[in-house]
Amino acid sequence: MLLSLLNRKEKLKFLDLAIHMVAVDGEPTSFEKRILNMMLAEVGDDIYQEYTYSLASDLDVTIDFFISTPKVTRHIVLLNLLKLSMFDDLYNTSEHFFIDTCRRKFKIGVAKRKELMRIIYAERDWHEQAKRVVID
Repeated sequence: MLLSLLNRKEKLKFLDLAIHMVAVDGEPTSFEKRILNMMLAEVGDDIYQEYTYSLASDLDVTIDFFISTPKVTRHIVLLNLLKLSMFDDLYNTSEHFFIDTCRRKFKIGVAKRKELMRIIYAERDWHEQAKRVVID
């Protein structure tokens, strides 16, 4: 969501963070890999053709990269990490702590996180409503 607004380096760093997040509780599931592929497609063909799924060597460097980026970039990154964590409907404390660490380092308040979560819930509700309309 809104990943196309990031510059090339921000997109690559976001993908590094996303892979770290899905790997925080073990090997990424096939479902998580499918979601990562959707996000990879959203960042654009230039990134898609060259990106390989491998963990960056230093997570802290990747997180620290975003500290000096514009606020809008940090919000987009956090929004997508939150969205990624919500796809499988399972609450994972490791992912929660990972996201909260990013949120704090990005200097994003709890109120903004709640706003971002409302967007994710609204999108999920819209998808569910669309499914019901199509199925009926």
